[in-house]
Amino acid sequence: MSQTIRRKAPTARKTAAAQGTARKVRAAKARTGSAVDRIMAWMPFSEAQLHRAFLAVILGAAVVLAWFAAAMAGLPALASKQLATVAADAGFEVRRVDVRGVKNLNELKIYERVLAERDRAMPLVDIHALRDELLQISWIKDARVSRQLPDTIVIDVVEREPHAVLRKPDRLVLIDAEGNELEPVSAQRAKGRLIVSGPGAGRQMAGLDALLAAAPALKPQVREAEWVGNRRWNVKFKTGQVLALPEGERKSADALIAFARLDGTNRLLGGRVVAFDMRAPDRIYMRIPDRAKQEALRVAGAAARKKEEKED
Repeated sequence: MSQTIRRKAPTARKTAAAQGTARKVRAAKARTGSAVDRIMAWMPFSEAQLHRAFLAVILGAAVVLAWFAAAMAGLPALASKQLATVAADAGFEVRRVDVRGVKNLNELKIYERVLAERDRAMPLVDIHALRDELLQISWIKDARVSRQLPDTIVIDVVEREPHAVLRKPDRLVLIDAEGNELEPVSAQRAKGRLIVSGPGAGRQMAGLDALLAAAPALKPQVREAEWVGNRRWNVKFKTGQVLALPEGERKSADALIAFARLDGTNRLLGGRVVAFDMRAPDRIYMRIPDRAKQEALRVAGAAARKKEEKED
């Protein structure tokens, strides 16, 4: 015969304790929910957007984990190729090239460098190697290469500024203020620009600029400058007259300033003197064309007059 064992009913104290615990749990949940609701209200995006963001983070972590697993298995190249294939199939491949900042440079030189990237999957484009290749172009001082998804390579170029023309034995070359050669130019294109010559003249552009800046009134009158013996400058003015300056930055600047003062008071430029030599301190030598011939004619004329006077 079976017997049923009946448990004692919970006492009133236990029932009250259980109800109190349930109330505390509900209150805690209510406080937590309201706090989360307040935080979500402050955020500039919805709860659905937050869920999508978390999902993107999770998927990204999965991709990184898969890549790491492939690398650990010795298959980074295969993983990279597979990733590039997936990206290309999704439309992430080079279709356009956007070049910015070009003023003087022929853009075709840039497109020739980027042509090899055409139709390549975006993950396979080595933007650092492409930048290094662009910096080999003489006109480009700096460049920034970036990807603009889904299909564009953006190239921002900083050009070198043309500053003067370097006269070489067989051609004229446009150079910037640092002496970097940009491209050959014709005599027609060289008109109006300062022309420098002499071995190593391009590397002396900074010193020449400082020298001419010492006499701003003369600077517009200078047409050419010759670096002589790798130690000093000869300056040729638009009048065709030549000024020989001494060695040394300070001495040459002082001589040029002194010449500017003399020109201001005596109008040396445009006169009969074809060459001025200020290499000697505190003096200036001037050469007048055919001066010796004129002096000989003067002496001969004076002798002829004396002879006539004796005959009379």
